[in-house]
Amino acid sequence: MNNLTSIFKEKKLKLTPQRIAVYKYLQSTKEHPSAETIYKTLQVDYPTMSLATIYKALKTLVEVNLIQEINVGEGNFRYDGNTSPHSHIQCLHCGKVNDVEGVCFTSLNDKIKDCVDYEVISNQVYFYGICKDCLKNKTH
Repeated sequence: MNNLTSIFKEKKLKLTPQRIAVYKYLQSTKEHPSAETIYKTLQVDYPTMSLATIYKALKTLVEVNLIQEINVGEGNFRYDGNTSPHSHIQCLHCGKVNDVEGVCFTSLNDKIKDCVDYEVISNQVYFYGICKDCLKNKTH
C-alpha cells in the first residue's frame, strides 16, 4: 500500500478509494478479470461506483505500471495485478486466462533485433489451448 501511495504522489495523481479498491482486488486474485467482472465484484462494497469509474481507474493504474492490461483477442481487455514479465495462456473453450510461470521470454527482445529495423522495447507472448477442466469435462 505504501508503494501505491508513493507512486501516486510521485505522479501527482489523486489516490481515490475507487482506485485503491480496483488495485487491491487485482492484487488479491490470480484471475485475469475484465473491467465488467471487476465492476460486478466491487459493486457489493461500492454500490455507487460506475463501470466508467472502473475503466478510468484501470487506465490510470496501467499508466503508472501498477497493473497490466492484457489482450488475448476477445475484443475486450483483461487485467493482471502481476506486473513482472510473464506470458499468459487462454483456454479456447471457457476463456479462462492463466499466467505462464517459469518461462521467460525477455531474451526474445535480443534475438529479434537482427531481424528488424526497430529498437525492441518489450514483447508479449500469448498461448492458447484447452484447460484441464474443459479436457476433463470433454466440453470442447
